[in-house]
Amino acid sequence: MKVAIGGPLKLGFRPWVEGLENVPAEGPAILASNHLSFSDSFFLPAVLDRKVTFIAKAEYFTSPGVKGKLTAAFFKGVGQLPVDRSGGRGAGEAAIKSGIEVLERGELFGIYPEGTRSPDGRLYRGKPGGLARVALSTGAPVLPVAMIDTEKIQPPGKVMPKLMRPGIKIGKPLDFSRYHGMDHDRFILRAVTDEVMYEIMKLSGQEYVDEYATAAKRRASDAAKAEKEAEKKAEKAAAAAEKERSGA
Repeated sequence: MKVAIGGPLKLGFRPWVEGLENVPAEGPAILASNHLSFSDSFFLPAVLDRKVTFIAKAEYFTSPGVKGKLTAAFFKGVGQLPVDRSGGRGAGEAAIKSGIEVLERGELFGIYPEGTRSPDGRLYRGKPGGLARVALSTGAPVLPVAMIDTEKIQPPGKVMPKLMRPGIKIGKPLDFSRYHGMDHDRFILRAVTDEVMYEIMKLSGQEYVDEYATAAKRRASDAAKAEKEAEKKAEKAAAAAEKERSGA
C-alpha cells in the first residue's frame, strides 16, 4: 500500500515534511496528530518509512456488497484497525487495547486526540482517555504531529481533490514516564493530554478551542436543524397567508 497509495500521493501532492528525524528508526512510538481531513491517515504514513497503524470505525470493514469488500480490503491494506464505536465505554476500551497491542509489537501507533475531524480548521480540546492511557500503559514516547492544509485538498461537497502541497510537522518526542502507573488518574490523564495538545498547537499554528469537537459539531447540527425547521414554518405561514388572500 505504501507503493500503491503512498507513491502516487507523494508524486501528485508533493507534501512537505519537517521533523522526520524525530521518528525513531525502530521501537514503539505514538504519533498524536491534529485531524483536519479524511486524508490525514494516508499522508502521514506516506511520508514515513515505517508502518503506522491507526484506528478506524468498524463500519469501514463490515459494509456489504462488492464496494464494502473493496473498502474493507483498502483499510486493512493501509494498516487501519477496526473498532466498534457503538459500545460506549466498551468501544473506548477496545481502542485502547488495540493501541497497546500495536505498541507492544514495537510499531508506530497513530491517534487523533480530538476524537474526530475539526469542523472548522481550529484545534479542539483533546479527549483524555485514549492517548494518555495508551502512553502511560506502554511508556511509549509521544510525537506531536501537525497536519497543515489537508482540509483544503478536498473540502466538503467537492468530488475532485485539489492538487496542492499539504504539510506535516513532527515534533520532538514527549516522555511521560514520570507518570508511570497513574494511567487511571483522571487528573494525570487530563494533564498529559493537554501537554500534547499544546505542542500540536505550537506546531500547527491553529487557534485553540477549549471544547470537544464532537460538542461543536453537535451544536452546529442542532442549529442547522433549527434553521431548517424555522424555514419550513415560514414557508407554511407564507402559503397560508397566500391562500387566505386568494380566498378573499
